[in-house]
Amino acid sequence: MSHFPSELLTGYRNFMGGRYLDQRDRYRALAEQGQKPHTLVVACCDSRAAPEMIFDSVPGELFVVRNVANMVPPYEPDGQYHSTSAALEFAVQALRVRDIIVMGHGRCGGIRAALDPNSEPLSPGDFIGKWMNLVAPAAEQIQGNSQMTSGERQTALERISIRNSISNLRTFPCVRILEERGKLRIHGAWFDISNGELWLMDPQTQDFVRTEPEEILPVQAIDAT
Repeated sequence: MSHFPSELLTGYRNFMGGRYLDQRDRYRALAEQGQKPHTLVVACCDSRAAPEMIFDSVPGELFVVRNVANMVPPYEPDGQYHSTSAALEFAVQALRVRDIIVMGHGRCGGIRAALDPNSEPLSPGDFIGKWMNLVAPAAEQIQGNSQMTSGERQTALERISIRNSISNLRTFPCVRILEERGKLRIHGAWFDISNGELWLMDPQTQDFVRTEPEEILPVQAIDAT
């Protein structure tokens, strides 16, 4: 216990005396009845982009899987270990979430490394190097665009990566079938950590459009049967 981070212990005490105390009945109900989150969020490991904080969610609302650069790999049932695919399968088939959000963010370290293969900690032989190969073709195309600044290239690849992950989502039979039946919706989002802006991907044009905090977005009905 003596080596456990003191900041976290302080945070835990604050949690028990604050949020847990306020939502004690909800936590107990979730413990007894199990979870029923309505949305799966695929987000980045980045400590600055926690979905639960960004969406001000309460316990039991979001099922969150986080990995480097918020990527979804293609459907590959090859017997290897696939943590993101396993979480996706569980959320869709067991928890029956209604929505899936792939949420990227600005100044993503994984995306920056993909644009600069010589940067740390990216190298051909480690885990993150292999993982970032998912966006390598797009990164190579963007690197060759001399008309863009480094910041523009970074933002472009962050958003292209979201589109790639959504395409990969649809290679999973359970996702594709439920979406075609109108029982599952897929969304892309990009969060700017510097100013708190949230940009949503238009499903038709695939452009990212900034959402104003005061806007009330229309909710499309979904078949719950």
